[in-house]
Amino acid sequence: MKPALALLRTAALGVALAAAAAAAPAAVLLPYCEPPPERDAAQHDTLLRLAALVRQELQSGGAGAALIARSGLDLRRFGARYSHAGISLAAGPAAPWSVRQLFFDCDERRSRLFDQGIAGFLLGQHAPGAGYVSLMLLPERTAAPLAAAALDDGLALALLGARYSANAYPWSTRYQNCNQWVAELMAAAWGGLSGPVQLRERAQDWLRAAAYRPSPMALRPRALLFAAPFVPWVQVDDHPQEALRAGVFEVSMPAALEDLARAVEPQARRIELCHAGRRIVLRRGWTPLPEGCVPEAGDEVVELDEPR
Repeated sequence: MKPALALLRTAALGVALAAAAAAAPAAVLLPYCEPPPERDAAQHDTLLRLAALVRQELQSGGAGAALIARSGLDLRRFGARYSHAGISLAAGPAAPWSVRQLFFDCDERRSRLFDQGIAGFLLGQHAPGAGYVSLMLLPERTAAPLAAAALDDGLALALLGARYSANAYPWSTRYQNCNQWVAELMAAAWGGLSGPVQLRERAQDWLRAAAYRPSPMALRPRALLFAAPFVPWVQVDDHPQEALRAGVFEVSMPAALEDLARAVEPQARRIELCHAGRRIVLRRGWTPLPEGCVPEAGDEVVELDEPR
């Protein structure tokens, strides 16, 4: 696996880039291969405290793997809070609970797999002073095969698509985005799939049989078609023609991955955390946290002192 330091030059916004392409010319997309936004001392401290809470919750889950997602660009107008997901592993190669995930390598213009610590994973949040993270905690009976699949370099790399597209069509192997790799890894783990021959095709067959439902994204296809030739991580030629005409693409998003995990494992537990300013809010259960990271009854709240 490529060293985590190389992540400073990768695009990890998943379908968020496709969303931006639908609303802006290609030139606006280019900054998304730049380093994460600058953070002041208080924002760095908040992020580190949040990462510590995330690790604590993962550790207390008692299993070897969990699904983790973070917010990226503002996708609220598309009905999405989270843009990027990965598998957090108790025995992660980079560190305990590091995240194995797919990124688009901006320098090499290709997909790669990376292992990244929790704090580094959270650094990909687009807004320096606010953000969300979601954890799906699985019982050992489903976490164990997921951990084994994620840590199997041969299997993980066999599922890595040759070409990246932020808005990749989930029922094609022509391209792949970060969340689609996770979906196919989940399929391989829980479907007992092995061997490199047509592995992605077999994983997608399993996803169909499991009634996997990718997220619908309502886009403006003319703007996307205009941007695609100039942006190496946005493609449209894998989507059905009727989707192009309607401007509603099916795309793998973290919410769809969580729905799949919950359908496969009804005993799965969800924890959502957010931070805004010097406040961290934690909620257990399936009801999403409100916008603005405003705590409600039953939420756990951590108010942080200013860093010295």
